[in-house]
Amino acid sequence: MRYEQMNEIISEIMNYLYENNHTLTIIFSIGWLIITILVVTLINRLLFRYIDDISRYHALRKRVYYAFSIVYLIILWVLWARNTAYIATYIGLLSAGIAIALKDLFANIAAWFFIMIRKPFEIGQRILINDSRGDVIDIRLFQFSLMEVTDVQVGEQSTGRIVDIPNHFVFTYPTVNYTKGFMYIWNEIKVLITFESDWQLAKQKLTEIVNHHALHFTEEAAEQIKSTARKYMILYNNLTPIVYTDVKESGIELTLRYLCLPKQRRDTNNNIWEDVLKLVSDTPQIELAYPTRRHII
Repeated sequence: MRYEQMNEIISEIMNYLYENNHTLTIIFSIGWLIITILVVTLINRLLFRYIDDISRYHALRKRVYYAFSIVYLIILWVLWARNTAYIATYIGLLSAGIAIALKDLFANIAAWFFIMIRKPFEIGQRILINDSRGDVIDIRLFQFSLMEVTDVQVGEQSTGRIVDIPNHFVFTYPTVNYTKGFMYIWNEIKVLITFESDWQLAKQKLTEIVNHHALHFTEEAAEQIKSTARKYMILYNNLTPIVYTDVKESGIELTLRYLCLPKQRRDTNNNIWEDVLKLVSDTPQIELAYPTRRHII
């Protein structure tokens, strides 16, 4: 008796599902979503196991995610295509409310398409947006992630923190890309020497130091500008390191200006300063200056 009752219950459920197309379509949609997630997870685990190159792994992981997302959307379209009238009515009733309530959500999706097509930045590049500075480590449908670095004054070193930023920020705030188009940046080091120092000798020695550390970037940068000039109007008449002279209240300021890679700013700054300190230590005619006050009695 119980067996017959169980069969009747199952038959009623199946009849209801077949009679109600919307319910069955929803169940199929959820089922395909679960299958898609499981397949993507399995593929990602296999990629992580067999691919040692982290950059290549993340690139392939993104492609798998996008490919299966497109496949799932196609499946949804096929499932719901016969219910077009129902969908149109439902969307018509809720579109205004959804547009207001999920404004940022839709803005993030639109910004994701903008990032994918226009490429204001890519994974691995260093950017600055809305006071957040770091290397792009991930780009998702609703947000992208930065490995945060400190500001220029403290060397742009990694803090170890990950910053998640909504995609629509690319429409709201200026995006500074350190390497797009031209992968080098200009860095400056200011050396202040006393008025009594031989500033001409100091300038000559500092020029030798900065050339030693940065001159090799010049040829590479010149070649890159030639290829980049087809897309961007980048004009640099002089790419070689240079030392500028200025007079300050406490002494003569010599500014070393040179090209370097964005992620090597701290290293080149350290190496040049070490050579400058050795120069000052070995050269009596050159002395570093500092703020002083003179009282005449």
